[in-house]
Amino acid sequence: MTLPTSTTTSTDIATTAATTAAATPPANSIILTGDRPTGPLHLGHFVGSLRDRVAYQHQYRQFVMLADSQAMTDNMDDLGKVHRNVVEVALDYLAVGIDPAKTTVFIQSQIPELTELTFYYLNLVTVARLERNPTVKAEIVLRGFERDIPAGFLTYPASQAADITAFKANMVPVGEDQIPMIEQCNEIVRKFNRIVGRDILVEAKAFVPEVGRLPGIDGKAKMSKSLGNTINLGASPDEIRAAVRNVYTDPLHLKVSDPGHIEGNVAFTYLDAFDTDKDGLAEMKAHYQRGGLGDSIVKKRLEGILQEMLAPIRTRREEFAKDPAYVMQMLKEGTIKAREVAAATTDEVKKALGLSYF
Repeated sequence: MTLPTSTTTSTDIATTAATTAAATPPANSIILTGDRPTGPLHLGHFVGSLRDRVAYQHQYRQFVMLADSQAMTDNMDDLGKVHRNVVEVALDYLAVGIDPAKTTVFIQSQIPELTELTFYYLNLVTVARLERNPTVKAEIVLRGFERDIPAGFLTYPASQAADITAFKANMVPVGEDQIPMIEQCNEIVRKFNRIVGRDILVEAKAFVPEVGRLPGIDGKAKMSKSLGNTINLGASPDEIRAAVRNVYTDPLHLKVSDPGHIEGNVAFTYLDAFDTDKDGLAEMKAHYQRGGLGDSIVKKRLEGILQEMLAPIRTRREEFAKDPAYVMQMLKEGTIKAREVAAATTDEVKKALGLSYF
């Protein structure tokens, strides 16, 4: 199957949003990135990673992982959730313009070498060090685990180190809250290389996009599937309209004549991310701040931009969804390619550890 035809190209989709992508990675970069398949992707994913991936695939070797094994660490009570969302997330990838001919898209659980590497790396890190990882600590609090922490969840830094090093990725796009994970990965890399006496594994750099996480439409937290405060990439026009209507603005802006505040105003945060008319947006901000501009006008502008931006993505998604066999074949082929790379690295690791006998 060939890609569905569309009047909108992947490059168009990647550059629809106004904000400049992160600084360009070095020319020799190998990029690893991915998502937990626990639900459809949303605008936060688009700003934080997806549009950059579409741009990067034309310049770098890029691996994109559907982290279904990792998603199991806190979803063992709902196995179907992870399984069914593998295809949903893959559809989102294709819809925004990720090209399987240029980007290797693969399923984590189908590469057993990643589990094997994790097992070896667990001998290079202590439980105390895992518990001190700021990202892990924050996630434990967020999920209310207290001391009832699933072992797989606690040891995720070692698993992520396996994911990164298996592909010898030297650039990993992440949010600022994930930087401690990359730091711990590099600790494992340095310790392994020191033990075996040569540099086999490669250190990675955390690559933070210039635009951080988008807040949820409620303004209270990051945009998150689990919090239900998202606008999904495949949202219908009515769903977009309803979500924008509920976007948090300035609670002190009670009358149109009142001066409004921009900071913390989610409507303007989204406009900053997606409005390409920066001069017009600057005029709207000034008008809002001095008073005389209603929230409904701001939201009308925002809705128009989001409707225009998401329409081609939704159309492409619907076209790909008509052929689930193609989507699964794409994932199968990408996983085979990824496994070849991971297996080669695992062989190197085993030989260095003296675990190659035949």
